[in-house]
Amino acid sequence: MKKKLISLLSILMLLSIFSTSAFAVKNHPSTEGNTNISSIIGYDDMIKELENLEKRSKGALEVFTLDDLGYEYSKSEQGRDLYVAKLGNGDKEVWVQSRIHGDEPYGTEATLHLLKMYVNNQSAENREIMDELTMYFIPMYNPDGSEMNIRQTVLQEDGRRIDLNRDWATGAFNAVESKAWFNFWADVQPDYALDIHHQGLKTDSETGDAITMSLGISLAPGGPTLPGIKDGLYEDITRQMQVYVYDGLKDYGYMSIDRYTVGSSTWGFQEIDIHGGVVSAMMLGLEYDGMNTEGHSNPAVFFETSGNTRDGNLGQKARGRNIQLNANGIHDWLYGLASEEIFDVDPERWNEIPRPDIIGYNTDHSGFVPVGY
Repeated sequence: MKKKLISLLSILMLLSIFSTSAFAVKNHPSTEGNTNISSIIGYDDMIKELENLEKRSKGALEVFTLDDLGYEYSKSEQGRDLYVAKLGNGDKEVWVQSRIHGDEPYGTEATLHLLKMYVNNQSAENREIMDELTMYFIPMYNPDGSEMNIRQTVLQEDGRRIDLNRDWATGAFNAVESKAWFNFWADVQPDYALDIHHQGLKTDSETGDAITMSLGISLAPGGPTLPGIKDGLYEDITRQMQVYVYDGLKDYGYMSIDRYTVGSSTWGFQEIDIHGGVVSAMMLGLEYDGMNTEGHSNPAVFFETSGNTRDGNLGQKARGRNIQLNANGIHDWLYGLASEEIFDVDPERWNEIPRPDIIGYNTDHSGFVPVGY
């Protein structure tokens, strides 16, 4: 199987990104975690970088807003444009979203790094990705929360904070961003999706060693929901995708990868089975307000990098390395889809990825569901 990490050249590109003036962030409010976020990319800086990359791409990269496309819902609660970067000409359509939580910035930075690499480095591997895939990158799903450095967005109507990653659900869609991105997703009808997150500082429950990244599937394989979707098709594809990424990342220096769980050794570990999460709604084929009457659905997974701005400066200690880890993981995932190597993976190898023993499933639809329910 052909697998390799992003080249040294791409690492140098990453370093060059953070040395450019376009990434200087000024006058952001202090974080609730008391983190110095002066070097973290902001909304205006993201726009400048996207526009610069589009100019340099000679037509390969298309940058637009949902307002440009004429959507009824097209801006954030505070009136910011919602940006998309489209790259590639392939038949497989892929959706990559970042920073749905405003205080989780690695996805934005990793996305911009990858776009720069694909525009500047026409390696055979990168050309295959762009020939086989049409990619829709959403570098900053939640621009208002990103500017305020908070997890949620804030409704202008009544000041409520809304977690956008729980707002694609029946009876929800409180925020205009949720309506906007759902409408665009339903129109694109992607074949696969990836969501980039942070988690708190995390250690292995047995060894105490730091965990760098957790690989997640929001509807748990073998759990209450996923096996029943399309006769288990998504249960296999989601595991294949994450195993493929794990194979590419597990030997990356100074990194430790596991499967995503919640809970603790005191109270017991659980896997999540969340119907209200955005990537879960994608797999469930959620319908809202006549936007997805055909019931489009697609398999989707997520990354959770340890350390975020809520953890204070300690959470940003390995920031550059963790951004590179995300870039590597996204790139591996894209190449696996482009080459179709992902579909050669044995999905049962999901059990090879380290994970503590679980006592059940943490759900938003049935409460706690024990193992062997």
